[in-house]
Amino acid sequence: MTMLYAIADFADQGGGVLWLLFGTCLLLWTLILERALFLRFAWPSQARSAIQQWQQRSDRDSWRALRIREALVSESSMALHAVLPLIRVLVVLCPLLGLLGTVLGMIGVFEVIATSGNDDAQAMARGIYRATIPTMAGLVVALTGIYFTVRLGQLADREAANLQRQLELDGGVA
Repeated sequence: MTMLYAIADFADQGGGVLWLLFGTCLLLWTLILERALFLRFAWPSQARSAIQQWQQRSDRDSWRALRIREALVSESSMALHAVLPLIRVLVVLCPLLGLLGTVLGMIGVFEVIATSGNDDAQAMARGIYRATIPTMAGLVVALTGIYFTVRLGQLADREAANLQRQLELDGGVA
């Protein structure tokens, strides 16, 4: 329960945008986990199926056979890279949401200054501190997501290239 209170307190300090950022972060990590599980468990059977489909063909040299091979590689590449663009968008969106929270917080600070004057420096500092929390949270989420986004993209590219190479070697296509 202490952890839950700490999260609620942190969100209370940062404002409502932090909840939006939390939802974005949750979606981001769900998609990253889905891609990792796909690459680990689902992809090997799909690759074997594509290779087996190619090897069962008696004709592997004709123009039609080469188009079928291209289709197999293309479909596999699309499956490997399926949600990576959405993950990249979410990584970019996180700092922007943090910046939105900071702007909204600064508007609140300026509103307080306008109504009560600027003679209370501690209150202004507290307000600015609270206003910058969403930017920090957005940057932390984005930085953690960048690594996995790049790594998942590299793994998808490598697996697509491996499949293409295996189809070339098995089919005798240069």
